[in-house]
Amino acid sequence: MEVRFRVHRFDPEVDVTPRYQVYTVDVEGDMTVLDALHQIKWYQDGTVTFRRSCRSAICGSCGMLINGRNRLACNTRVGDLNSPEVSVSPLPGFPVLRDLVVDWDPFFAKDAAMMPYLINDTPAPQKERRQSPEEYEQIDNATLCIMCGCCSSACPIVWSNGEYYGPAALTRLYRFVFDTRDTATQERLALAGSEEGAWRCHTIFNCTTDCPKGVLNTQNIQALKRKVMLKNLGFGGTRIAFELPPPKPKPLSDATAAAHGDYGAGHHRH
Repeated sequence: MEVRFRVHRFDPEVDVTPRYQVYTVDVEGDMTVLDALHQIKWYQDGTVTFRRSCRSAICGSCGMLINGRNRLACNTRVGDLNSPEVSVSPLPGFPVLRDLVVDWDPFFAKDAAMMPYLINDTPAPQKERRQSPEEYEQIDNATLCIMCGCCSSACPIVWSNGEYYGPAALTRLYRFVFDTRDTATQERLALAGSEEGAWRCHTIFNCTTDCPKGVLNTQNIQALKRKVMLKNLGFGGTRIAFELPPPKPKPLSDATAAAHGDYGAGHHRH
């Protein structure tokens, strides 16, 4: 089956504005979008530039806008898109360096600001710091995040306000705020309640819908809001429990994909 791939191109050394270039690939079997990009780069145009690494939906390097939705190219099968043409663009809201490659520095700077490591000021035990299964359940879903950026890239608040921490960083913050072994809760809640924190979220759910790993980003941000509010009211020790089950994976060709549309070149910042 021949499929047309409409690939975003931008070389800052020669291009004034981004453009799209069309390639035709003979798609066979379970070929993924990443496989197709390899076919293009290896056999048609070696200048096409993109990132990829593990090819197993673990590293998050190949996050892209594919037919209007943020997805991982390595686990998006071309056949599942049910389209004779596949549009591939960089993640919206990220500065574009070249073709499909974006600048991750602002994204990881926000993650670093969340202090993404366990802090515990009590004496270390002889073995590990333990949790009960019920305590771990509070953070289990959040630990699935692979930092691919698909959630933050799907957030219109991130597009309009570069200072907002965004869903990925706030989910990281949630993961440690609700970790019963961590003792830096007050410092972390100060980040959540700051000008750039959880209150900026408009509860649009794009970040949850577009997460390729099923992380409940919007729900995590709402939990942070409740935690901050309870702290400000003097109920900082109140435990918040989730009753929401993890979402079921959605087919890639559902109506949501069409509703998102193709953002094209208009969302790039240089």
